[in-house]
Amino acid sequence: MVGEDKTELGGLLEILPPVEFCCIYGSKLHPNNKDETSMTDYIIGVSDPRQWHSENLKLNKDHYASCLIRHGGARMITDIANDIGVGVHFNPFVSCNNKMVKYGVVRMHDLIQDILGWERFYLSGRLQKPVNILMDNLDIKNVNSVNLKAATSAALLLLPSKFTEEDLYAKICSLSYTGDLRMLFAEDKNKVNKIVQGQFHLFEEMYKPFLEEYEAKNLLRFSLAGDKQANIFQDCGLSAASTLVSSLPSSIRSEMAMKLGDKRILDDSGRVRQQVVIGSKEQAAECMKRLVRRKVMFSSTRQAVAGLLTAGAVHGVRYVANKMHKAWKSWV
Repeated sequence: MVGEDKTELGGLLEILPPVEFCCIYGSKLHPNNKDETSMTDYIIGVSDPRQWHSENLKLNKDHYASCLIRHGGARMITDIANDIGVGVHFNPFVSCNNKMVKYGVVRMHDLIQDILGWERFYLSGRLQKPVNILMDNLDIKNVNSVNLKAATSAALLLLPSKFTEEDLYAKICSLSYTGDLRMLFAEDKNKVNKIVQGQFHLFEEMYKPFLEEYEAKNLLRFSLAGDKQANIFQDCGLSAASTLVSSLPSSIRSEMAMKLGDKRILDDSGRVRQQVVIGSKEQAAECMKRLVRRKVMFSSTRQAVAGLLTAGAVHGVRYVANKMHKAWKSWV
């Protein structure tokens, strides 16, 4: 994760009710992003979303669609987020210090569950890419290390025996887009490459500890070639693949076990745990890929519907139009 930038606290957080967690994510972190018209994206974590929205409606009623204010207020906002979406309510096109921002509000418990377990694989996917943390009362940066290690393991399962660091980060970045219906018509088709190439050194900083750990376990070997990126070689044997699977979130492992089978083993601490039975690295990779794709498709579809319901007609059309314009430019 990008280091905390406290100067940003004078912006959006100054006008909102107190929050437990806040970070900036997305294209605004790209060092070469000169587009002043693009929105700055925030994730806001709070202990009680309904109470928080009630307070925010008093302070910033103009951040919300008028239909939400008329027909239920904070209760409707949280009900739509939880029952239709994936627990996140977004307020787009908010003017703050002469800039446009979009902020998504989530319950801290739900955020942590998604980070640790990929239950919905929505915000956890965003936190696998560089973010700029502005507020972190519950040490989410440390909690997210579980998510980053799982993303590393998932990407390695999908990669061949030889690849580059950029290949690895691109595979990690693509995990949360696999199955996302927006990629078919409303996203830049070069999005993954732009994210990785524009923030390569930030990815290096984020994932270095996990690459070093796997190198120490002889799962990876690095071969430097002058000033070029290192070539990475990985052990594609069954034991190495089982080690990678063991670092995936419990929800993914449980579903893999249902499809491939499992057995009980004693870990190093003497506790009994579940181990997925795999026939090969390729089998494990394909099974995991299908499960992740399904989670992303389900969550992205639910959130898209919830977003259209809560953004209001004008903001909804405007947001989709902006996304499609970027997609069109990338295809042309």
